[in-house]
Amino acid sequence: MFFSAWYVLPSAFLLDFIFGDPDFSFHPIRCMGKAIDSLEPVFRKFPLSLTISGGVFAICLISGIWLLTFFLVKTAGFFYPPLKAFLEIIIIYFCIAPHSLEKAGMEIYRILKQNNLPEARQKLSMIVGRDVTKLSETGAARAAVETVAENLSDGVIAPLFFAALGGAPLIMAYKMINTLDSMIGYKNEKYINFGRIAARIDDIANYIPARISVFLIALAAQILSQKGKAALKTAKLEGNKHTSPNAGYPEAAFAGALGIRLGGPNIYHGTRVEKPYIGKWFAEVKVEDIKKACDLMFLSSFLWFALVWAGTALLFL
Repeated sequence: MFFSAWYVLPSAFLLDFIFGDPDFSFHPIRCMGKAIDSLEPVFRKFPLSLTISGGVFAICLISGIWLLTFFLVKTAGFFYPPLKAFLEIIIIYFCIAPHSLEKAGMEIYRILKQNNLPEARQKLSMIVGRDVTKLSETGAARAAVETVAENLSDGVIAPLFFAALGGAPLIMAYKMINTLDSMIGYKNEKYINFGRIAARIDDIANYIPARISVFLIALAAQILSQKGKAALKTAKLEGNKHTSPNAGYPEAAFAGALGIRLGGPNIYHGTRVEKPYIGKWFAEVKVEDIKKACDLMFLSSFLWFALVWAGTALLFL
């Protein structure tokens, strides 16, 4: 049995809804980041090719966090079963982020509504990888919407998917996969080889959740604006036009649901990277679309939580 009780998932989701992601030094994701930073130089010294040593690095960290979490949860359950449920709730709470996604998006929305583009650029620089120094208001709004759309899958859909399959240990393993990709999964000189296997593992882990997200976004869009069909159609036609094999699907679904053009060229580390537009026949992104994107993301998150909870709760009937 993956969960101690039927109330684990709703408790974790409710904690995120009320408090959001807590910001403190020993947050599990921060600890993962510190572990990656600390151990990367060690694995780079292995007498192996960078690709192989990077793969060993990724597999060791992913399996290590799974084993550690499994041991903690099982030990807690052996000594005091309610502590096991508490640990599962807290771990899952740390690994989902609908509140934080909405907060980040709405912060950009409020700043742009105040016509403070420089501050919006500064805030965006903390959550996106592109160069924001020359973004127009439209570019800033587009970056905010794309961030909400792309992170719906790896910040909510995928974590709950893996929690349903394997409880706290598997959701932590997924977050390690995701953190590795965000830190070493770059196609630059430093990581093109060392981070290659970590990036491929992330692609595999997100393959199903990214496609599940399309149907959730379409359902949410149908409820909010009767645009479910447009979301599905755009995802089908344009979802494979992103440089990522997964991120394009939720992004295309958002483009169709909101009737806006996403994607296109951006500047990364001083270099212009040509990317195709997604939903190129739609209108440019407006500031108001950020709020609509946040509403769409949160309803999609809630619908997925409800489906996952219902499915896992049936196991206890």
